[in-house]
Amino acid sequence: MKTISKRGSETGLKKNWWLVFILGLILIPGCRQTAPPPSAGTAALELANSFEIIKNLGLQQEKAYDFLQAITAVGGRLTGSPEAARAVEIAAGLMTALGLDRVETEPVEVRRWVRGEREQALVKSQKFGTQSLNICALGNSLGTPADGLEAAVVEISSLEELAARKDRITGRVVFFNTPMDRTTIEPFAAYSQAAQFRVHGASEAAKYGAVAVVVRSSTFRQDDNPHTGLMEYDPKWPAIPAAAVSTVGAEKLHRWLQQDPELRLWVKMNCRQEKPVWSANVIGQLTGTEKPEEIILVSGHLDSWDLSPGAHDDAAGCAVALEVLRLIKEAGLKPKRTIRAVLFMDEEFGGSGGRAYAASGARQGEKHLLAIEQDRGGFAPLGLAFSRDDLAVKLQPIEDYLRPLGVNWIKTGGGGVDVAPLREQGTALGALVPEAQRYFDYHHCALDVPAAVHPRELELQAVILAMVVYYLAQEGV
Repeated sequence: MKTISKRGSETGLKKNWWLVFILGLILIPGCRQTAPPPSAGTAALELANSFEIIKNLGLQQEKAYDFLQAITAVGGRLTGSPEAARAVEIAAGLMTALGLDRVETEPVEVRRWVRGEREQALVKSQKFGTQSLNICALGNSLGTPADGLEAAVVEISSLEELAARKDRITGRVVFFNTPMDRTTIEPFAAYSQAAQFRVHGASEAAKYGAVAVVVRSSTFRQDDNPHTGLMEYDPKWPAIPAAAVSTVGAEKLHRWLQQDPELRLWVKMNCRQEKPVWSANVIGQLTGTEKPEEIILVSGHLDSWDLSPGAHDDAAGCAVALEVLRLIKEAGLKPKRTIRAVLFMDEEFGGSGGRAYAASGARQGEKHLLAIEQDRGGFAPLGLAFSRDDLAVKLQPIEDYLRPLGVNWIKTGGGGVDVAPLREQGTALGALVPEAQRYFDYHHCALDVPAAVHPRELELQAVILAMVVYYLAQEGV
């Protein structure tokens, strides 16, 4: 057995005197090293870990699509309808199941419009006989007489043309044939230009004696699905029936009028107004640990039109709002400020839900820092938009986390019908902006079904917003 001599031991200690000295410093009380205080590097690492957990939870599980399916299961959720009331119950149940800190409903009085039996339209011509058209009543329109309404048709492409041809309008159906401008790159801009005829066309035509209006559907897509939407009456003029015709139907009617300018259109619509009813906004939140009165809000609208289950518009926005809360809670994160989800009622029929929320006495003592509204469909993310330019600067520290998920830019914009009333209280508004070239294929028509939404694209929206709202809940706005 090999032994170490005393001299060898002493020689080793002399050679390693520096090691003995350092060990002594560590062991002597008062010289013992302590852990460094938390640094910016530590905070950045914690944030990176939190974002990684959020991303993995979201993309592995894709629960946003489950929320979308639960909401759309009741079908179309027209404001004031039994289906909308059922959706309120479902949404509150989903929030309760998430184990949020607070779940409640706030009452909202809403209009009640009923479509009735399916609309009918027939083109009657001495040259080519009787042809059917696929139409749908516009929301808020009154119906026709029980046996329908029949009149000659005049085709109009602009309000200027309507005024110029006012002598030919009396007693006729005005056909507003104004396509969405295909040269406009931003679909929402093209939609805004065309939708004015849907919203105001009936009263503009009634001003000159029209008996009804038929409006070309606002979509780039050529198909036989009419797209509904809200129209409003100017009380200065008679209220006349208003319908939308599919894009294919609009092209047919245009050709038929060229062949036979004297053709007649028979329309039967059974829609009606009923008394206002009570519905509700659905609210759930993760309460802030340090500044609970300061709120970061993410939202969608629970109501939809009745021609479809409203998957893109706006079960998708509601699903994203729910998933944001789930991801943050499941990640075990504790936001310093309150993160609240609101599923608004009545965006489609006038925005009473957003106004009621902002005006509620429950807002006393609350300070909404940022209100995000998701109402642009469940497509892949493109960027973020905020009403305040400084928020782009605020989010610079997390841009590297957001960019791989699809955030290519942060620009001025954001908001929506439901959160707009909060801006008057000094709240910044925001939105995640998804790809929108296909959005109006589905908007307000029978095609807006869950199968039109891709689960991963929807989940990417939720992951991005979970990161954004959690970061701002920690840092402030």
